[in-house]
Amino acid sequence: MDIGFTGALIAALIILIWIWNSLYVIKEWERGVILRLGRMKPDAKGAGLRLVFWPIETLYRISMRIETLDVPSQDIITRDNVSVKVNAVCYFRVVDANLALSQVQNYLYATSQKAQTTIRSIVGQFELDEILAEREKVNAKLQVILDQDTEPWGIKVSKVEVKQVDIPEQMQRAIARQAEAERERRAKIIHAEGEFEASTKLAEAAGVLATQPAAIQLRYLQTLTEIGTEKNTTIVFPLPIDVIGEWVRSLGTGR
Repeated sequence: MDIGFTGALIAALIILIWIWNSLYVIKEWERGVILRLGRMKPDAKGAGLRLVFWPIETLYRISMRIETLDVPSQDIITRDNVSVKVNAVCYFRVVDANLALSQVQNYLYATSQKAQTTIRSIVGQFELDEILAEREKVNAKLQVILDQDTEPWGIKVSKVEVKQVDIPEQMQRAIARQAEAERERRAKIIHAEGEFEASTKLAEAAGVLATQPAAIQLRYLQTLTEIGTEKNTTIVFPLPIDVIGEWVRSLGTGR
């Protein structure tokens, strides 16, 4: 009886060990990839309590949540031969757990390296002004290229964003001078346009005054009123315009 009890105890212990190694709880955001004698089963297991026939089967958990990958700063030479440092962030998730486990040894490390090389090659195709002003265009191209490269690994790259572009100090001063010159150019153009519009209106006003001689007298009286309002200590002696005109004509005749 002692031998029978001991054997039953050992059998119960073996069963408990087998159950402990065979039962898996897969979380909602995970998928379980099962290998049976080294061969991968075609369908990954979903969330819940799963039974794996240990030791002939092995289960690997793969997270399906979006991963945030901080791409280290990369030294890049732009198309217009400017040396910059670009820092970016990449968002991706596993869409096929079987491919992520079977096609690449470490999909996190592989995606990180692929993102670094892609940023160096793609950003180098743009000029500095395009990188600074057309950030969305650069991000979209990075996302498309990186998504195509990681698709065979069962990974979907949802977004790539360039976070920071570090420019050399000399180039910063050059950009500041360029921006200042551009502002001065715009100011001169606006001033010239204002002068042109003012001269056009003055020419139109002169045409109106030429057709109506009495308007000159009225404008003269209005000017005297404005001077008297602003400068109260100023003494003004009105002189009719027609008298001045007769005086000018007489001087011309005398010559």
